[in-house]
Amino acid sequence: MLFGAIEAGGTKFVCAVSDKELNILERVSIPTTVPEETMAEVFAFFDKHDVVSIGVGSFGPIDVNKKSKTYGYVTTTPKKGWTNYNFLGALKERYDIPVAWTTDVNAAAYGELKKGAAVGKDSCLYLTVGTGIGGGVVIDGKIINGYGHPEVGHIIVKRHPEDTYEGTCPFHKDCLEGVAAGPSLEKRYGVKGHELEPTHKAWEIEAYYLAQAIMNYTLVLSPEMIIFGGGVMKQQQLFPLMRESYTKQVNGYVATPELEDYIVPCALGDNAGITGCLLLAMEEI
Repeated sequence: MLFGAIEAGGTKFVCAVSDKELNILERVSIPTTVPEETMAEVFAFFDKHDVVSIGVGSFGPIDVNKKSKTYGYVTTTPKKGWTNYNFLGALKERYDIPVAWTTDVNAAAYGELKKGAAVGKDSCLYLTVGTGIGGGVVIDGKIINGYGHPEVGHIIVKRHPEDTYEGTCPFHKDCLEGVAAGPSLEKRYGVKGHELEPTHKAWEIEAYYLAQAIMNYTLVLSPEMIIFGGGVMKQQQLFPLMRESYTKQVNGYVATPELEDYIVPCALGDNAGITGCLLLAMEEI
């Protein structure tokens, strides 16, 4: 029995096929161009494999509300050609099999809970910090959706006292994504984040915003673990800085696990999303 997975990102699609033990038998990376081109390559890949279900974790925003007329669509994305694209419908038209549908970060959160950093726990929040900021939430072993899916990267945060940058988010300017995603570092300092020295003031400011977000997520969701992925979080000096800033900001108000076990890097790395998609494909049947 074979299972399929699609981790659909704004830059590339990763498609994979595995057996029930999660042994990946084949995997490909496909550039994200326009739907007609990208999906043609997706179909060419899965046409070769007799999969019984597919799990999809897609860039967004997407419609995850099964009562909605546009359930399964990519909605208000700025990605050229993908606005209001019926992603799930295209897959269902091609393959008469069950398809699990969620966001890429939800899939990554699920992968980390079942096979990564949060194994043995019932809840976690996964946050990716890169070109943008997005997050997925799993509570009681289930991905959290409501009318839509959480957009935890766009919460409003207080300004760092030394930060005057207006923010990069085209919708909200200085929301969390606007002040802490990768492009904000480049706009402030004129170089990409990985070119800054580990001791640069930028990382203290970055940690302040991320720690503030952690406090908000803790107060609202109280997950057992908060897991970070994405390109910005490859700066390992951020983790002690975030823990220190979180301690100051929460000021003893709520209890959490030891911070070294609460604020952690992802364990599956770039495989978190595809692992989650495969697990969701298995559960779909």
